[in-house]
Amino acid sequence: MNLTLMGATGGLGRAFARQACAAGHNVTALVRDPARMDFSHENLRLARADVADPGELAGFIEGRDAVVSALGHRGKGPATVGRRAAAATTEAMKRTGVERLVVVSAAGMVTGADDGPLTRLVAKPLLQRILREHFADLAAMEETVRASGLAWTIVRPPQLLDKPYTGRYRTAVGRNLRGGMRIGRADAAHCMLECVEKGEPLRASVQPAY
Repeated sequence: MNLTLMGATGGLGRAFARQACAAGHNVTALVRDPARMDFSHENLRLARADVADPGELAGFIEGRDAVVSALGHRGKGPATVGRRAAAATTEAMKRTGVERLVVVSAAGMVTGADDGPLTRLVAKPLLQRILREHFADLAAMEETVRASGLAWTIVRPPQLLDKPYTGRYRTAVGRNLRGGMRIGRADAAHCMLECVEKGEPLRASVQPAY
């Protein structure tokens, strides 16, 4: 498959790029600073791009089989990258006729009946207050993606850990995963790649966790 990847220099994006290239996919990674990409591969191409500019994105999306976004707010300043990139990406995809979109969000922003009492009543409300700007950006991103009409999947991992790939994780589609508090970046990236390769779950969210 020919893939366009945004957020490739973050921990989750790098893990996805490594696994996708190793699986034989061609990955065009859109980055602000190529020097931050710490690995190379014959299937990996780095390109500078403004992820908030649909016209610029269209040139890197046209002809691809899928677009993957591992973007997330990092550092100081307003948390707006998710909503701005989602608006530009979905517009660029509509212009170019590319349908498949996989984006990363966060399990912590969603509270549901499948959460345990401690998680539902204490842990997540506290996390949502601390990360309210970040989660507001992700919520706006998700809304744009869901309204796009594209063949989308939203991946919502919980707390991400720097752990090697295990392949031993659970998933829940369209709901929270009870007891799913953590997952390694490599395993979360594996879940993302499976969503791309299998084309499912379609127009649904999925939470991977241990």
